[in-house]
Amino acid sequence: MTDSGSRLDLDSEKLGRDLVTLVLTVVELLRQLLERQAIRRVEQGDLSDDKVEEIGTTLLLLDQRMRELCDQHGVRPQDLNLDLGPLGTLLPRD
Repeated sequence: MTDSGSRLDLDSEKLGRDLVTLVLTVVELLRQLLERQAIRRVEQGDLSDDKVEEIGTTLLLLDQRMRELCDQHGVRPQDLNLDLGPLGTLLPRD
């Protein structure tokens, strides 16, 4: 903000990068939740071998695509893990 408080200086490139980072963070959070859910279902043993294979392939492809999107937009995977202060980080640390 300028001294007069009447004008907000925005860097559109930084805003665009921050928005991409936020969107990728949400997608990564959902990806990890889906992965945990899939692992629980596999461990319960109620899925066919074909379904287990399909889930594994899908998760690998999704992980690969996330890495590609991060590379494409110049975002490091660790940039997606928001620090929530006393609550810790949004995503578990690998």
